[in-house]
Amino acid sequence: MEWMHMGAVPGRGRTSGLGLGADLGFRVGDDRQCLGVWRAGRRVRCPQDQALAPEAKSGLCAACTALDRSSSIAADTRPDDPRPFAVYLAHHGTTVKVGITAVERGIARLREQGALASLFLSSGTLMSARRSEHLLGAALGLPDRVSTTRKRDARLRPGTADGRAGELDALAVRVRDLPDWPPSGQQPREPQVSDHAATYGLPADGIHPRAAIAPLAPGTTVAARIACRVGTDLYLTALDAPDVAPVLLDTRLLSGWTLHPTPPGTPSTAPLIPLAPRQQHDVEPLF
Repeated sequence: MEWMHMGAVPGRGRTSGLGLGADLGFRVGDDRQCLGVWRAGRRVRCPQDQALAPEAKSGLCAACTALDRSSSIAADTRPDDPRPFAVYLAHHGTTVKVGITAVERGIARLREQGALASLFLSSGTLMSARRSEHLLGAALGLPDRVSTTRKRDARLRPGTADGRAGELDALAVRVRDLPDWPPSGQQPREPQVSDHAATYGLPADGIHPRAAIAPLAPGTTVAARIACRVGTDLYLTALDAPDVAPVLLDTRLLSGWTLHPTPPGTPSTAPLIPLAPRQQHDVEPLF
């Protein structure tokens, strides 16, 4: 994974690699500021250096968020993007979503969103990919978004790789049987399931955090070991008690803070929010 130390340089960030099982230690800086937006391959500093609230789940202020969406694939404000785009199915436990991503991003996009498994259906122009997404949503009832809560619930009982593959393969057959598939501008791809659970370090019997790290404050320290990483969530175990149930760190809470590495042995002072035991949502089967 790439670990972000945001704010070390004005308008930029610094990254260092931390993998599963790595020890993590940092101290939060003095303030949390908007990161600005990416334009032409570089980050443009927020013109107001706007402060962000500790509980914000984005590293952008309202003004920069609006600017970011003014040139965004997700917001349909870049219809002339010439890159090829793929249509995919993403398995999130009891829910499978349909989505699109630039072909060059490939599996990375699916892992960023925390999909347990995925399958590419077709590829072609951006607008034909968007038409495909809408078609599958209307014809098969597939959502194009899955809530963070539902994604986390799926990790409690993720099931098996074979089970996920079977569900995605069956859904791909239903897609191919649609009379209007694929729309003009899209070429079908040979369906091949990619399972991501092992990459995340997600145990077969699921992961059950006992608490979540609260929104951070200046001077707070975090010291732990990375047991599992799914999308923007880290599941951390105590360095001196690795067998105790992990705690959840939503890394979206880190964006905009300056994070200073701490020496080994520094205690963790981050406050925790207890999490009540949860079960997956009771919903109808996929098929």
